[in-house]
Amino acid sequence: TFEKMDIRVGHIKDCQKVKKSKKLLQFTIDDGSGKDRTILSGIAAYYEPEQLIGKDVLFVANFAPRKMMGIESQGMILSAVNFDGSLNVTSVLGNVKPGSQVG
Repeated sequence: TFEKMDIRVGHIKDCQKVKKSKKLLQFTIDDGSGKDRTILSGIAAYYEPEQLIGKDVLFVANFAPRKMMGIESQGMILSAVNFDGSLNVTSVLGNVKPGSQVG
């Protein structure tokens, strides 16, 4: 099933807290398609939106869209939980074009 996941690189153009939610952040992602993608992620306890804008992250592109708090999320940003319970969004080390597929 891991091979069926379409994991890609996305550039975070914008990030905001979702109103009326303590957990959700709303991301505007450049996914390389020429059209921005909206992704919601329950990581507001770990990051302020300003910390993430401009970062390149890994996301799952082929999950079915899902509505949360009235907003359609079009993917899932990948994160890793450390042994101490902190969370880190996965990113790339070098300069990788948005939309590049992870293999």
